[in-house]
Amino acid sequence: MSLGDEHGYRESSRSGDDGAYGGYAGTGQTRTRLPEGGGDPYGGAPRRPRSSSRSLVTVVGVVVLLIAAIAFANRGGGGGSGSQGGSDKAETAPTAASGERPVKSKTAGIPTGFARSEEGVQSAAANYAVALGSTGMFHKDDRHTIVDTLYTTDAAAKLRTPLDEAYSADFLGNMGLDADGNPPEGSTFVSRVTPLGTTVQEYSDTAAKVAVWYMGLIGMSGQSSTDPVTSTWKTWTFDLRWSDGDWKIVTDSQKDGPAPVPGDDQAATSEEISKAVEEYGGFTYAR
Repeated sequence: MSLGDEHGYRESSRSGDDGAYGGYAGTGQTRTRLPEGGGDPYGGAPRRPRSSSRSLVTVVGVVVLLIAAIAFANRGGGGGSGSQGGSDKAETAPTAASGERPVKSKTAGIPTGFARSEEGVQSAAANYAVALGSTGMFHKDDRHTIVDTLYTTDAAAKLRTPLDEAYSADFLGNMGLDADGNPPEGSTFVSRVTPLGTTVQEYSDTAAKVAVWYMGLIGMSGQSSTDPVTSTWKTWTFDLRWSDGDWKIVTDSQKDGPAPVPGDDQAATSEEISKAVEEYGGFTYAR
């Protein structure tokens, strides 16, 4: 999915998908979420398994920005979601938040200025996943802003052209969007990432590796849509460097799962999905 979606980065004016930011979990802990805002049997369409599509981008190891979106556009045979993600622990950390706000500033609507600490780098990784999974990635100017804001200068420079080529008119068309990344009139394109937890795999005061477990939403909500909004479960791992007073992404990678067993909830109609996307904002995600 494209990644999936929003939490401080708003794209509602163009795509109908609210891009507010949101809260997340840290290593072994559930983290606070700090609020910032505010017909057809849609669910009747069978949910088809997502295929593991090959990455379109191979620059500086950042080959995963499009995985979810590509999987959505090329749904077909049985790509399984792996469930081997996390390791079982004999002890569970208490469900407690630090109580610290993750940031006091934003750049282009994206939380920035994270603390130079393990808590800060987890907050950064979770919020960066949200921005990279938002509908903004489907609009050229917004995509450039997101990439320039979140990646190191060198990584961003190498990514810009390959990403523009990947988000081609043909690719956007397969997603049901026009050449500018806009949905048809009366439809709402949904691309959201909701972090569920993070873990620090490596840390120093100059570099860190953080994995973000998230649920993503991707699809087109509308009466004529043939690809309803569906969910995906993935783990997004970021290699980050302390640069220019903030954490910046150097490389990143994704893998499927861990995914829970689907529940028995009745799928919503397209109208209900569109209304929910417009009404429910996101969070700033804090350790």
